[in-house]
Amino acid sequence: MAARLTSVLLWILAFVLAVALGAFQRMTGPTYPKHGSAVVAGHELQYSMPRTHGGDGGLRVRLAGVGEVVRGELSWRRFPTDEPWQSLPMARNDEGELEAVIPHQPPAGKVEYQVVLNDGSTTVHLPAGEPVVARFRAEVPAGVLIPHILAMFAAMMLATRSLLEEFRPHRPRPRRLVLATMVLLVVGGLFLGPAVQKYAFDAWWTGWPNGTDLTDNKTALATLAWLPATLLALRNRPLRAAVIVGWLVMMGVFLVPHSFRGSQIDWSSHSGTPPAAGQSL
Repeated sequence: MAARLTSVLLWILAFVLAVALGAFQRMTGPTYPKHGSAVVAGHELQYSMPRTHGGDGGLRVRLAGVGEVVRGELSWRRFPTDEPWQSLPMARNDEGELEAVIPHQPPAGKVEYQVVLNDGSTTVHLPAGEPVVARFRAEVPAGVLIPHILAMFAAMMLATRSLLEEFRPHRPRPRRLVLATMVLLVVGGLFLGPAVQKYAFDAWWTGWPNGTDLTDNKTALATLAWLPATLLALRNRPLRAAVIVGWLVMMGVFLVPHSFRGSQIDWSSHSGTPPAAGQSL
């Protein structure tokens, strides 16, 4: 009974750690919305600026809770370029929000933008510092994206559970956990991962040696780091050292924010037509 309770508690611990890592990756990544606050027309405004857009159509930037006397303008340009800034007037939508739509860009195309609000006497820039950078991508089918996410989450959880099991006294080696972790890494990271990349950015692999996409590179590194433990598990040899090293490397690479240094169009060599000249910030 005590052994079963311990096992359940270790599974819960592994699950909680995997959830925490997943949340950290998402919230620290460059596609997580830019949140902030500012005082506009005497009232504090909480805002959330999108930093990614999937599918057709343009990138909608909306601000809720802005007083009727406030007028807004959105300035944007392709990133990274020194093109002139384009200005879009922000209009009230059916929900009373100020809204503007940045024109659609090809997959992996990035734009930078900033909102300027004016209440007739004061001008406020959102955000106050550097403009927001957002990336466009194509739509990824749920049948590909969801299994990819679940497989990578499960791989993190099973790797952690393998590590915890290694430190339980008088227990057999966690061979099945180690092997299942590798299966999930291969399926979720090396098969479904490139499929997601292909749907989103029309490229199967943009990590080494084709590019510098850290998401691809860290997936490959995590898989390689877990390989020694996998080979030892297949031969039923002692696993502890290999599992510890593999887990440390895997958790280290998964702490790198998701989509950091991801796919990005080089506008200088892109055949698309740049936007017409507009107003400067």
